[in-house]
Amino acid sequence: MNTSNQSAVIVGASLCGLMTAIALARTGIKVTVLERSGPNARTGAVLQVNSGEADFSDTAKLLRKLASGGLRSPEAWNSIWSRLQAQISADTNIELHFNIRVQSIAQDDTSAWVLTNKGERFAGDLVIGADGYRSTVRMAVSPDKPNATFAGYVIWVALLNEQDIPEKYRPSANAGVSMPNGIGDFLLGSVIDGETGSREPGQRRLGWAWYDNTRNKLFRELGCINGNLVQHSLNGADIPAKTLKELTNQAAVRWPQPWLAATQYSIRSRKLTGLPISEYIPDQLVKGRIALAGDAAHTVTPITAMGFNASLQDAAMLAESINKETDIIQALLNYESSRLKHVRKMVESGQSFSSSFGR
Repeated sequence: MNTSNQSAVIVGASLCGLMTAIALARTGIKVTVLERSGPNARTGAVLQVNSGEADFSDTAKLLRKLASGGLRSPEAWNSIWSRLQAQISADTNIELHFNIRVQSIAQDDTSAWVLTNKGERFAGDLVIGADGYRSTVRMAVSPDKPNATFAGYVIWVALLNEQDIPEKYRPSANAGVSMPNGIGDFLLGSVIDGETGSREPGQRRLGWAWYDNTRNKLFRELGCINGNLVQHSLNGADIPAKTLKELTNQAAVRWPQPWLAATQYSIRSRKLTGLPISEYIPDQLVKGRIALAGDAAHTVTPITAMGFNASLQDAAMLAESINKETDIIQALLNYESSRLKHVRKMVESGQSFSSSFGR
């Protein structure tokens, strides 16, 4: 397709939204990205971009290189986001707008568009929803199945500087990822580079994720979960003091060092977030000129460690399908045909864990 006169609107500027924008812009498409939050990258999550996945296209290989910066070790989510955002800023084919909340999506025979809470209208030849597990765009694609559902457990996540814990408890120089078991729960801990990229002991960061299936009632009482739908996460400032004390006491009998010191520091300083986990198995990824990608398309539990890679492959396949096909609608159908079966199996693989661990 001659894409030089084509345009796309992407809803969501998380990792998937940014990668999709980069991939589409490389084909010559003019891309507008709309993000509901501000420009400050979120913190807390740790993931690994380069973990041995096979990339079968030049686009996927490029996206992985840009996202990873060539690193093969786990990183903070915000480090990856900042790297991609810098690429976006340097690309004249991409406009990125923050603090814009999309309220509705529509299409006709020649275009698709979104309307925002500010009364603005953004239109293009296609609209892509990369707006996460609570996707607004999903309603336009799959109105009979618009919502991801609660998986039955939450994850407490935090990221802290190594200097925040006593030196005697700090991890060894070659420490990486560990997974200590608790009492009916477990923790994933990662030692990653410091904010300056240093791997020197004392200059690194510790990221941890505590899988917890005992506090669903609390999250419902606080409005984070309504029925089987996740509404929002629980920020550190809003965690009840009683819950913080319980977490502190539980950590003391569950986690070895350095994760005992790390969890207790995060709890004491309220620098942690409670994330109710959602899952979504799609029946379709496109409808006309509107498509879904990333968590908006397929929400998978983090235990699979597959979410980022699936988002990257979505972004690459969208761009390649559009570049190869003369008709936008057919291109999106080709994208769906390439991805739907795979991502359904991916989410289902995580649900086998959720059905045993969730409550």
